[in-house]
Order: sequence, then C-alpha cells, then structure tokens
Amino acid sequence: MSQRPSFTVDRSSDLSQPVSELHDNEKLKARSNYLRGTIAGGLKDSVTGAVPGDDPLLMKFHGIYQQDDRDLRSDRARRKLEPLYQFMVRMRIPGGRLSAAQWLGIDRLARRFAERGLRITTRQTIQLHGVRKWHLQLLMQGIRDLGLDTIAACGDDSRGVVCGANPALSTVHRRVAELATATSQRLIPKTGAYREIWYEESAMPSGASEDPTYGPLYLPRKFKVGYAIPPINDIDVYGQDLGLIAIVEGDTLLGFNVCVGGGMGQLDNREDSYPRLAEQLGFIEADEAPAFAELVMGIQRDFGDRKDRHRARFKYTLDRLGNDWFLAEVAARRGQPLAPAQPVTFTQNGDQLGWTEGADGRWHGTLYIESGRVQHALQDQLAALFQQYGGRIRLTTNQNLQLTDVPPETLAQLQNRLDDLELAHRLAPEEQAAHTLSCVALPTCGLAMAEAERYTPAFLDLFNRLKALHGLQQSPMTLRITGCPNGCARPYLAEIALTGRAPGLYNLYLGGSYHGDRLAQLYAGNVDEVQITELLDPLFESYARNRHAGEHFGDYLVRSGALEQQLVTTTALQQSRSPQRNRLNI
Repeated sequence: MSQRPSFTVDRSSDLSQPVSELHDNEKLKARSNYLRGTIAGGLKDSVTGAVPGDDPLLMKFHGIYQQDDRDLRSDRARRKLEPLYQFMVRMRIPGGRLSAAQWLGIDRLARRFAERGLRITTRQTIQLHGVRKWHLQLLMQGIRDLGLDTIAACGDDSRGVVCGANPALSTVHRRVAELATATSQRLIPKTGAYREIWYEESAMPSGASEDPTYGPLYLPRKFKVGYAIPPINDIDVYGQDLGLIAIVEGDTLLGFNVCVGGGMGQLDNREDSYPRLAEQLGFIEADEAPAFAELVMGIQRDFGDRKDRHRARFKYTLDRLGNDWFLAEVAARRGQPLAPAQPVTFTQNGDQLGWTEGADGRWHGTLYIESGRVQHALQDQLAALFQQYGGRIRLTTNQNLQLTDVPPETLAQLQNRLDDLELAHRLAPEEQAAHTLSCVALPTCGLAMAEAERYTPAFLDLFNRLKALHGLQQSPMTLRITGCPNGCARPYLAEIALTGRAPGLYNLYLGGSYHGDRLAQLYAGNVDEVQITELLDPLFESYARNRHAGEHFGDYLVRSGALEQQLVTTTALQQSRSPQRNRLNI
C-alpha cells in the first residue's frame, strides 16, 4: 500500500478578484460574517412571517428554505395579506442512518411544528414542510437533542453526503458507510453562526480562520458527494459532482473509482445550461476518500465561476477548463497523480425491495414510500411500528425506508407486526411504482412550474394502463417527475422523465439508462398529459414487439434509433392523434 499523500491548498483563482466584480450572491456571502447576516434579528421581527431582506439566502446554508403556500398566494394577495410564509427544514443525515428513537423524535417534532408530516428526500434525508418562523428555533433545538442537525443541507457548500451502503450487510458496506460519514463531517462548514443563531450559544470571536476550508465566500454553488457499491447504483453516482465507486475484491474494499462532474440541474431558456454525466477519471485508496473529497471540493471552490451563477456548478468548471487540467491540478495538490480507474459494472439503480439477509445473518427489509411522503395514516402506522422495533433505520435515495439489523429470531414477529399495521404490502409494492420518483414541487417549492408529487399517483395510474395495453406490466421503467428543470428527482438519468414547464405542461425526456449511466434526451417540449400518452403509445407498441430478451426500454430506444428524429412539436401531435387516449379515458 502506498503512503497517503499530503494535501496542499491553492486559492489562486476568482477568489483573488475584487468582490465588487462577482455575482450578488457572492457579495452577500462576503458581507455575511460567515453566514450570520441579520438572521437572528429577522427571526424576532413580529411584523412578518418571513425573514426579511437577503437573509433567506443565507438560511439555506443552515438547511432552511423560506417558502409560501402557492395555492393560497393569489387569494391572499387579493385580500391584501402577505403570502403565507413558511419554512422547509432539511436535516443532515449522512448515509440516511437513524435509530428508531430518532425517527420517533422527528415524528414528534413534525406533529408539533410542521405540516404534511415527514418527507424522505432523494438525498437520503428528511424534510419537514410548513414550519412557521416562530417555531424555527425550537424545532432546530429539538433536532439537536436527537443528535442531528441541518447544517449544509442546502446552500453553496457540500450537501449531505449520500451513500448506497447498508452498514449491516457486510464489512465492506460498513466501511463505506463510515467513510461517507467521515466525509460529511469533514466537509460541513465550521462557522459558529449555526450554534449562535439556533442554539443561542454565546458568540465566539470570528476571524479569517473561522471557516478555513471554505473561506468567506464558501462555494460558487452546491457540491454533491456520493458513495456507491456496485452492482447497485442506487444513488445515481453519475449524477454527483463527486462520485466514489467502491472497488471490492472478495470481502476487501480496495478503494474507489473517482468520477467527477455530474449534475442534473439546467435552465430550459439557456443553451449553455445542461445536465451532465460524471466521468470516471481514476482510482484512490479507500482511506484517502474523505481527504480527497475535500481536495476536489477545494478545486471547485477556487476555480468555479463566481460571476455567472448559472454556470457555477462543478460540471461547468470541468467543461471550461478540461479534464487534463483537472487531473494536473489534482496531482499538484495531492502530490501524485491518480491511478487508473478499475472496471466496474452496475446492474440497476433502484432499491432492493423486500427482505435481504446480511453477512452476519441479520435481515433487512425495504418499505416502499410513495414520493417519500409520510403523513396521515402512514405516519401513525410507522410511529406504532417503531415504538416496538429494536433494529435500525436507513433512508434511501429512492425515497424509501429500510428496516435494518433485524435478528433472525425476531423476523417472524416483525413480519406479523407489519401485517397487523397493514404495512407488509410495502415490502413488495407494484413494480412500476417502485421505479418512480418525484420532487415536492407545488404548493411550496418556489421554483416549481408544474405539479410533481401531487400529480404522480394520477399519472402513474395512467402510465400503468398504457403499459397494460401493450402487455408491459412486468417491464419496469425508471420514471421520474419534477416540477421544474432543476432535477431534484434526477430526471435526466431516467428512461422516461417529465420536467415541469407550466401548469399541466412538461418536457418529455426519453432514453436514459435503467442502470443510471446514460442521459435521457429531450423528446418533446411543452406537452400535456394527453400528448405524453400519444407519444409513448407507439414507442411502447414498438418496444413490446421488437425488444430483445431482457432489454430495457431506454436501451431499446437507443438501439432502435427511435430518438434520432427531430424534437417532436405540439403541432405535429395535433395533426396525428392516437386512438389510445380514448381507450385510457383521458
């Protein structure tokens, strides 16, 4: 084993430019006193339910989004009332690991301070929606008392580190999970602002070294890190800014393939804005991973675009400066170049549903949670389950909930308890539903242009009926729906994806990989539900007739050349209507 390299920091880049030349968000960070701003005073402003001024932008670094109920916005404006301001609070849960006691604690906080229960996100954590300003400090202190926090769950920093490892499955999984947690701890901001504002601790003397990893401007944009263990690509590793793919030999973790530059967000009105797949560029030893993540994040900190915020993600830095430049910069900071990447193979990017036995004989079961939303009866059922549950919990990046570390002697008893609580069917959900993701979208997300989470059940029913017309009920397809092009549900990696453009209108993307290693292509723009089914109908028919054995829908579309035609327009659709819509009653 080679000696671990030492790391150096190079801050020679846009950070040396006058702040006055940078984007307004950079100026705000520069004058924020390491993310303090005037948040503390805004929380006490009783005139408004909002936090005034620019402080909502700073609060994102603390894991909090200011929002309002858009369903009520117009009515409140007519009545000359301010919007119904509320906040979304996102926790930092590295690898998604919780105890039953922590789940029950979060449940109690949600019932007391939030609306719409809990929501498991595509980044393996929990969001609480509908929190009023007056309750924020109490909520944040309650989260602290559970051994959790929300720091860097949003903002221009390293977001919560995701990890495809269930530590109880094997020693390799446990080691990868430990490295993911260590990476998360290493990359979070160290400013005292978080503790001062939310825990009301005494202010510590601030200075130039208060957040040495980030500096006063933090990152140009968010930076996402994820760990995956082949053959399961459940975290969509190629959608991460930095993906670390475990290379395993027998029961030994040899290290990680490094893949960089993934990112889902884009703007539909800018040609220079696009989703991008991460590229595998080398290999590192296992113990180096947390420090290497900091090194790569430091490169983005120093060279990311701080003038054009829409071009500030790491993917654009790499496209602007090139992979050869990046590898040279890594070698200079690391003290040696990367080793060549090792061969890897992924077979799926969904969760392993049902019960799985770990190497130690303990059992692990994945419960399907539609769009990750836990509320109403389901919230009560899970609370009752975890009051008597002795294992642990793992949230997944596919918005599901795993029961882990279940001793074999208690498995039958747990299964009976699931039956009694009417939860057992979630171990074996309808297969298409299990391959479907959606973002929150309306009514709270300020970026949403169309429905997603609230629309998914209705669209999924329609989608399944269309599949049934062609005998495709047993052919799962990765389907993702988002309310805007930002890509929170990773739509551009799906075989079929809808991204919102306006109420009831979506862009339709097709041809991503079932394994999560190929981008989908824009197939039709600004199409409604009827037009979407008209577009999918002949493609499903062709797929049912002409696919190879075991061939997935996205792969068939690429092989058959079905995606090589010009972008479908709504005019063309109106000239060629399909009779299938009548058979589907739409």
